[in-house]
Amino acid sequence: MTAPQQQADRPSAAQRWLLWASLSAIVGTLLVILIWLAGRYEASKVQERLDRDAAEALADVRAGLTRNVQSLQALQAGTPTAQLWSEEAHRLLMARRELLRIEWRNAHLAQVAAADTAYRPPVFARMGRASAQQEIALACANARRSSGAGYAASYFLPQMDGLGLEAMDVCLPQMQGGQLAGYVVATYSLSEILSSLVGPQLTRSQEISFTEADGTRLALYGNTRRGSRVFTATQLLDLPGNTLVLRMDSWRAAPEVFPNVLTALVTAMSIALLAVLFLLGKDTRRRLEVERDLADALAFRKAMEDSLVTGLRARDLRGRTTYVNPAFCAMVGFTAEELLGQGSPQPYWPPELAGEYQKRQEIRLAGRNAPPRDGFESEFMRKDGSRFPVLIIEAPLINAQGVQTGWMSAFLDISEQRRVEELSRASQERLQATARLATVGEMASLLSHELNQPLAAISSYATGSLNLMDAASRPDPADLQLAMRRIAEQAERAGKVIKSVHDFVRRRDQDREPTAPQELIDAVMPLVGLQARKLGVQVETRVPSALPAVLCDRTMVEQVLLNLARNAMQAMDEARVPRRTLVIQVRRTTGGDAGDKAAWLEFSVADQGPGIPALVRAQLFTPFFTTKAEGMGLGLSLCRTVVEQHGGSLAYEANRPQGTIFRFTLPAQLPVPATPAGAEPATTAT
Repeated sequence: MTAPQQQADRPSAAQRWLLWASLSAIVGTLLVILIWLAGRYEASKVQERLDRDAAEALADVRAGLTRNVQSLQALQAGTPTAQLWSEEAHRLLMARRELLRIEWRNAHLAQVAAADTAYRPPVFARMGRASAQQEIALACANARRSSGAGYAASYFLPQMDGLGLEAMDVCLPQMQGGQLAGYVVATYSLSEILSSLVGPQLTRSQEISFTEADGTRLALYGNTRRGSRVFTATQLLDLPGNTLVLRMDSWRAAPEVFPNVLTALVTAMSIALLAVLFLLGKDTRRRLEVERDLADALAFRKAMEDSLVTGLRARDLRGRTTYVNPAFCAMVGFTAEELLGQGSPQPYWPPELAGEYQKRQEIRLAGRNAPPRDGFESEFMRKDGSRFPVLIIEAPLINAQGVQTGWMSAFLDISEQRRVEELSRASQERLQATARLATVGEMASLLSHELNQPLAAISSYATGSLNLMDAASRPDPADLQLAMRRIAEQAERAGKVIKSVHDFVRRRDQDREPTAPQELIDAVMPLVGLQARKLGVQVETRVPSALPAVLCDRTMVEQVLLNLARNAMQAMDEARVPRRTLVIQVRRTTGGDAGDKAAWLEFSVADQGPGIPALVRAQLFTPFFTTKAEGMGLGLSLCRTVVEQHGGSLAYEANRPQGTIFRFTLPAQLPVPATPAGAEPATTAT
């Protein structure tokens, strides 16, 4: 072959470029076709998913409308009144936001009752209900012919705010005995149907709307975002009397594919391989760290369990022991190997109580009886046969998946607690005996204090009688008889004081009887008068005649009045007050624990003495505290205790311009009647 022939056989540069161009064209065409096919595939997947979502949305709308028809039919169940029907309609409107209005109409389409939704102003406030009367009549005619729900064509409702909404009416005929009895008419908002009846997962990334057959949009709901390509799916909503088109638009565009698919695949696989290796190494390191943390946690838990003095035991759902800590083993005297895997009866159960414990465990494992949160007491037996009481606290054993796998129990040996309780009980008995001895001393002190007054009165009357008999002239028998009567009264009073103080110390309910306030005042006035004449004190009593009787222990209350009056007179005498006036007053008040405004009377004893010093006020009612040289310090303490046992209170305040007022309240037997206007309390002076 000659050189020219060889040169002729070699491809020229143009041919080589043509071959490379052809190869590049073929590879480029293949890549374009592959990218186009991948795009078509992805687009078909998006469209298929959108078609499924549209079909699901249509099913949601149909199910919601059917459910509402059943709810509307339930409104006419029985023979409801207009008021009852309105209440049920309002409740239905609150539950179904897509309903704007529900009407009850008679067979001639005249309105009987109506209810509007509470979520927006009345939708027919601007145009009136008559504007849609033709659509209602047509829907009700279709419903009467089909004996079912009839839907009217949608229409636009202008609103008071200048906006409007697209609405649709549905009519349901109501039959009674084969005769038409009326209609239930409901008004839907098409936009609310889309927002309420379609699942939120369908409208989160898509736009859904109702359109007419020509594509005119009636209502729209969902996210509106336009991408490079919008996918659309439509479904036909065929209702009796009306047909709507449900349209769903997706802003999700078809994914873009890298032009060189093979390069992209190799690159992606290489990156994925490196990423997998990196993630495996990272996961291995994390696993090692977790294993070390788990080992540390187990060691920490083991050390903590070994240091506990509380016994721990775990059982599975069949009652077998799966775990015990060293404290529990030391408590019962068995090793962990002897206890693990053991079922009923447990070796530490007393033989005579094994049956009872077995029944209790069966009930617990069956889950019919939850253990008390504060635990329950039981009795266990050690390996050497000795018995000891325990407090058991149980709780369900829940695994990481939230499933109960058994029971965890905590045990406390309460032997020492029982011993301490016995010692405390013995100490309490000794304290009670000491308290009884103290009560005897208190009773003796109170008796000596309270008997001073009647005994002093007896002595005074006896001395007076002797003076009368020693007189030169013959004594008047009437005076002697009066003195003897007074001595007898005071002796009887001394006996009552002994009985009342005895009952008071024993904290027993005293015999209470209704007593007029004036009788209480009159009973103590002879003794008060004797001391008043001796000390030069003028006594005034102010007791209205219309006051009710008080329910009290008469002897003790008289003693309270007498103590307060004598304290007041002695205070004025010690201060050498020139003008000495003692005022004893009774009036209505709102005192006592009951808080009844008409069931309490207030007794007050007012003097014109020097008042109570600040240092004395803090200890005024303290037992055995006194400012008198010969006093015992029990008078005011006894007075307050007696008043509080009657449910009242004892207090004091400054008397203006000088002196002190002691006040105490007692319960009245009957409600206090209203005071007549202009009535004045009776006032006497001694």
